[in-house]
Amino acid sequence: MALNANAVRVAVTGAAYVGPPATTLPTDAEAVWPAGMVDVGWISDDGIVEGNEAESTEIKGWQGGQTVRKVVSSSEMTFQFTCIETSKTVLELYHKGSKIVTTAGKSVLAIKAPGPDRRTFGFDVIDGDSHVRITIPDGEVTETGEITYKGDEAIGYSLTITAYPGADGTVAYKYSSDPAWASEPEQP
Repeated sequence: MALNANAVRVAVTGAAYVGPPATTLPTDAEAVWPAGMVDVGWISDDGIVEGNEAESTEIKGWQGGQTVRKVVSSSEMTFQFTCIETSKTVLELYHKGSKIVTTAGKSVLAIKAPGPDRRTFGFDVIDGDSHVRITIPDGEVTETGEITYKGDEAIGYSLTITAYPGADGTVAYKYSSDPAWASEPEQP
């Protein structure tokens, strides 16, 4: 296989979006996000971390105790990032099930015990003309990190999104305008 430095990508910039459940999501890498999808704002320089975990169970044969098969027993796709822009959207994502109410020019966030809060999520990952879009039709914030209030760093809201499978088992879609996605490597 020939090496191709032009196919090396860096996630230079991007964005994270959240919307109401069952929002119709774009089906390509560069379409405008639909109404209702909100950009969560600045994300820390750690970027967005995609995780794909699968656990398998080994089936051993009686004769010799050798592994004869592995069965996937569980799998999970997650996306973790830290919002460093404080907004109504971010605070309500971080404090699942809580809502900010504004009256007489003053806002209050009554923090409730977390409950189910499934939504639609999306991410844009951009490197020059290369654009990757990830859409999650059904996801939820399943983990949050600690908030540190300190004089020399931004307040961060660490969120982990878990993508849930649809009826056909699909948990997320990735689209790209990157020509490297469509090219086949040269064979020796």
